[in-house]
Amino acid sequence: MKRLTVVVLNWNGLADTRELLGTLAGARSPEGWDVHTMVVDNGSTDGSAAALRSDFPAVEVLALAENRRFAGGNNEGVRRALAAGADAIMLLNNDTLVDAELLERLMRALDQDPAAGAAAPLIYFGAPTDRIWYAGGECRPALGLTRHRGLRERDHGQYRAVEPTGYVTGCCLLARRETWEKVGLLDEGYYIYAEDADWSLRARAAGYRLLFVPGARVWHKVSASTGAASPWKIYQRLRANWTLCARHAHGIGRITWLPAFVLQQAALALWLAARGQLGAAMAVPRALWDAMRGRDPAEVRA
Repeated sequence: MKRLTVVVLNWNGLADTRELLGTLAGARSPEGWDVHTMVVDNGSTDGSAAALRSDFPAVEVLALAENRRFAGGNNEGVRRALAAGADAIMLLNNDTLVDAELLERLMRALDQDPAAGAAAPLIYFGAPTDRIWYAGGECRPALGLTRHRGLRERDHGQYRAVEPTGYVTGCCLLARRETWEKVGLLDEGYYIYAEDADWSLRARAAGYRLLFVPGARVWHKVSASTGAASPWKIYQRLRANWTLCARHAHGIGRITWLPAFVLQQAALALWLAARGQLGAAMAVPRALWDAMRGRDPAEVRA
């Protein structure tokens, strides 16, 4: 049997993690694969680690002494999984619910495409809904652009083919051992956000195809910890995408990314202001100013 390890990152999210593990237990294992679930507890203070060990004895719980954020916490899980001999590793947000065919369909898509290194499912906003959060992604650093395809659309069957995508989201991504070893772990230099897009661009540069697999489905309680459009989230996402584009834009893109990026962020600020979200709108120019002067995003608190 090959070994698939599902890494679930938890930070003070006991109720969400319990609910996810319940649905994950009902997900069918791909033929020929043994599925192992690991929860990485990111320095929680709500008793998550002890409670999960008690409630889910078959689940491995790796308790970290401190919050290593998204990249650091997931990286600890990936390292542990690789050391234990995992042949494939999935990252899965704790604030999700999964369809019973999730693992089967993602693994089958990878098996049928030897050039593919990672795959991601169709992701909806939190259940019960058919409103799309992710149907593949576009990541073009030269245009300052990173976006989810299909965002907020109702699913009426418009995305049904397995196809290459610009990036896979860290909310749920499955990659072979070979991919993790060749591409490397998530970049912990990002304070929060854009780690998955950065990893995807590195995977593409290494020659791997990334797949969107719409037959695999997940429901995501978006921003359960930070708020859907909180000023802090807007600020940190902008700062992360600034770093992403600056790092990965090449050739003429070194000239084009910044004006394109600023124009898009200005449009975002106007859209937020028109919706009455003035605090979130004001976070945009503040983030741009802080990025230009090199302020550490870790200094900005929620």
